[in-house]
Amino acid sequence: MKSFMSSILGLAFVAFALVTVQPLAADDVTVNIESVVVQDFDDSAAQPWFVMGSKFATEGFPKVAYVNSWPLAVFGSNPANKDNLNALGVAMLFDRREYNWVDLVPGKKSGTGESTTYEPVELPLPGRVSAIDLWIWSPNFSYYIEAYIRDYKGIVHVIDMGELSHVGWKNFRINIPSSIPQSKKYLPRRESLSLVKFRIWTRPTEVAATPAPAGSPIHEKAVYFYFDQLKVLTDTFESLYDGDQLTDQDFVEKTWGSGE
Repeated sequence: MKSFMSSILGLAFVAFALVTVQPLAADDVTVNIESVVVQDFDDSAAQPWFVMGSKFATEGFPKVAYVNSWPLAVFGSNPANKDNLNALGVAMLFDRREYNWVDLVPGKKSGTGESTTYEPVELPLPGRVSAIDLWIWSPNFSYYIEAYIRDYKGIVHVIDMGELSHVGWKNFRINIPSSIPQSKKYLPRRESLSLVKFRIWTRPTEVAATPAPAGSPIHEKAVYFYFDQLKVLTDTFESLYDGDQLTDQDFVEKTWGSGE
C-alpha cells in the first residue's frame, strides 16, 4: 500500500513539474506572424527595377515601365489614392521560340539618358519568412515564373512560383521551404533572407510574341506582364535574454567598427 501511494505521489509531482515548466518553455515557440509590404511599386524613383533578357530577345527588349494600375481585389475599383497607385510593367519579345527568360532585378539607378546605369541591390526580407506574396497580371501565355532567394550563407535558392497561364490579376503565394536556413545556433540567431530577382520563363511550345497582323507595330507583338504588392508573411518575434542589446548592429558598429 505504501509503495502504491509513493507511486501516485511521484506521478503527481512529475505532472506538477511539467505544468509549472510549460510557461518557461513556451517562449521558444512564440510567433508574431505579420504581413509586411516589401515593395508596392508606387514610387519608381524609390523602387527602381531593371530587366535583362536571354540571347534571343528582340532588339530593344525587354523593357520595364511603371503604369497607373492595380488589382481590384486589393484596392477596389475607385480608391481614394488611385492617381498614386502604380504597378511594375514588363514588356518582353523574342525572335524565336525557345526556353527564353527575362529577369526582373531590384536595384538602384544612376545617370540619365544613354548614360543611365543600374546596379543590382537585393531586397532584404524581414523576419523569418514563411511565404512570399505577389500579384501578377498575365495575358494568358503558357509561361512560368521563379523567385531567386539568397540565404545568409550566400546560397541562392530557386523557388518555382507557378504558371502564368491566367487572365488578368492573380495572387501568387509561395511557401519558403524549411530547408532554407533563416537562423543559426550562435548569436544573433536570426539570419534574414534577401530577394535576388524574379525570372519569367517562356516555353518552346508557346508563342514568343503576341499574334498580330503582318506589319503591326512592334509594341503590339510584345508580351506584357504586370506586378504589384510584393509582400512577405513573416515571423518577427525575437526572444529576449539577458544582454540581448550586445548583439544590436548599431552597438557592435559603434563599439568595434572604428578599428581602434
